[in-house]
Amino acid sequence: MADTLISVNLGESPHTNECVHNRWHPDIPIAVWVEPGDDFKIETYDWTGGQIANNDDAADVRDVELEQVHYLSGPIGVKGAQPGDLLVVEILDIGAKDEMLWGFNGFFSKKNGGGFLTEHFPEAQKSIWDFHGMFTSSRHVPGVKYAGLIHPGLIGCLPDRKMLDMWNAREKALVDTDPARVPPLAALPNTQSAHMGKLKGEARDKAAAEGARTVPPREHGGNCDIKDLSRGCKIYFPVYVDGAGLSMGDLHFSQGDGEITFCGAIEMAGWLHLKVDLIKDGVAKYGIRNPIFKPSPITPKYDDYLIFEGISVDEQGKQHYLDVHIAYRQACLNAIEYLKKFGYTGAQAYAILGTAPVQGHISGVVDIPNACATLWLPTDIFDFDIKPGSAGPTKFLDGSVDVPLAPDL
Repeated sequence: MADTLISVNLGESPHTNECVHNRWHPDIPIAVWVEPGDDFKIETYDWTGGQIANNDDAADVRDVELEQVHYLSGPIGVKGAQPGDLLVVEILDIGAKDEMLWGFNGFFSKKNGGGFLTEHFPEAQKSIWDFHGMFTSSRHVPGVKYAGLIHPGLIGCLPDRKMLDMWNAREKALVDTDPARVPPLAALPNTQSAHMGKLKGEARDKAAAEGARTVPPREHGGNCDIKDLSRGCKIYFPVYVDGAGLSMGDLHFSQGDGEITFCGAIEMAGWLHLKVDLIKDGVAKYGIRNPIFKPSPITPKYDDYLIFEGISVDEQGKQHYLDVHIAYRQACLNAIEYLKKFGYTGAQAYAILGTAPVQGHISGVVDIPNACATLWLPTDIFDFDIKPGSAGPTKFLDGSVDVPLAPDL
């Protein structure tokens, strides 16, 4: 049996655990060491560190302290790893912790984080999802049930000093273009609730002031939210520091492409069974700039879809030039409006698109001026027929159930 090298106690603050951190910085000490070829287990907190409760009140999503996120287990040092190598990480297995067989999905308020559709859903809301073996369902979103494809939303290696400085400089330059924007254009270094693992004293304080936030994906991987990084996948990470410094967290039970709800997917605490190896000088050998991966051979089997198109014309009718972001947003909004015809509220429909195994595709980027993006919604996840017909949609819900809305302060 593989040894569990990092354990987490969900009843205690992540800040009591020195094998956890919530910033990226090259000075964060390695928490545990392994050899190439080793396999081992790692436990993780949910990405908020236990800030969200299993109840029908969305106030905790409204008031979540985003300076805490994400809590990552690691860094894991791989002996012999040097800058320029490729770290090969194989996810052998992954699952939920026995004491937390549920997860959550939410929309952050526009004033605290926002999201992909924040102009349409500006208030905090959440849904709770129970796990039934490989399936999940929610008391807040009736009529759907789907198989989970559990994956780490966030996984990557420590940056070196040059890369850290580059990240912080370019993201500050972006924020400086509109410093008063709500939500902000980027999450800059912030010492509030920073947790730097085993780092202590003045060195800890200095690193906390410089440490890159874990919010976005970057060259090292990070918060990519790729739903296909599940059991059986193999990921190739560029190494920037001696030992590589692999860290991970933000586990998801199930997610749609894009994780469009931001407090998105079905967030959970859990564990991973991993195997690591090295390809010496692999970055130069293969011309790697960002991680690459082989997906899991095991995925939920859904063969029938309704596909919603979107083009790069926004809600106000403004034409954009080949803008895939706008096009995918329109595809999502079109799917939400469609699901509302069956009795779902907009919030319930939005939660489905964020948590179900929907597929997002860039379908066209050459036909000026409109990009075309598509959202593939599996029909088999529903307890009823959602396909169009001459009789029109049958109301599945009567409006008596909805996603909890946070009360006004």
